[in-house]
Amino acid sequence: MTVPGYLAVDSGGSGLRVAVGVPGRAPSARGATAEPVRTDDRGIDPGHLMAQLAPLVRDLTEQAGLGDLGTAVVGAAGFASLGDALRAELPGALGRELGVRTVALAADAVTAYVGALGPRPGAVVAAGTGLIAIGTDLTGWRRADGWGHLLGDCGGGAWIGRAGLEAALRAHDGRDGGSTALLACAEEQFGPVRGLPGLLYRRADRPAVLASFAPKVADCAPHDPVAAGILRAAARSIAESAAAVCPASGEPEVALTGGLLQMGGPLLVPLREELSRRLPHARQVPAEGDPLHGCVRIAHELAAGRLALPVEPALLCVFPA
Repeated sequence: MTVPGYLAVDSGGSGLRVAVGVPGRAPSARGATAEPVRTDDRGIDPGHLMAQLAPLVRDLTEQAGLGDLGTAVVGAAGFASLGDALRAELPGALGRELGVRTVALAADAVTAYVGALGPRPGAVVAAGTGLIAIGTDLTGWRRADGWGHLLGDCGGGAWIGRAGLEAALRAHDGRDGGSTALLACAEEQFGPVRGLPGLLYRRADRPAVLASFAPKVADCAPHDPVAAGILRAAARSIAESAAAVCPASGEPEVALTGGLLQMGGPLLVPLREELSRRLPHARQVPAEGDPLHGCVRIAHELAAGRLALPVEPALLCVFPA
């Protein structure tokens, strides 16, 4: 008798990452698309997602020798606020087109959490261009920040880059709090700083442009007190978000994930100090995997009938397809 397979999908800003396999085992085949799923006035477009996903999944299941997909888990960026159409239409579409019988839809923060820690109490901070923290005591979810570069994402890449450029402009003007080192880096990367407003304000990808300056802040930090102060402030903000979502009792774990960790010691040393100060009862651990790994873990639990994670409509929901 053939064991029904699983489908795991991570939908993010660069497209879909997809894995198929047999429950209890590592993925048998993986694939990806290069086009992000569209959003419209209904939110994330389930038709566009399926148009990309279905042919890729058929190729992967054939490649892996899988005949039947019993379970699908889809983690999507923006699901918490833009997921209404996905919840309404995607489970049925997966059933009709791919024969899936059980579907879990999740916010990418949830799949990042499960990829990093698995179904254990704790907190995970996903830090890249933006920043969001999510935690659970396995009875409910808590999230902090993730409000975007204009209203929050405090301590994320765009936040650090903007603070670094502000320090550069302060040095240009002769105001307190300026950094001549960051001014030199800004002019090397962007040209004369008088042109920064025209360069940034009209860009649809402004958060990514701001975040592109964050590594320069890290490069300057060992010899520039202003840059070091920016990273210390970022570390405080990140630790504040982790503390806001971490269970207050027991022995929770805390993990960090995302591209911001590539900045290394100039950020990670003060961040670990801040986490130890704010969360002395929590154990800091390395992230075990990424959001796609989180989707795979949820698929394993669903297939075994032992999902231990809290189900909440905006963050994680399960449907019979």
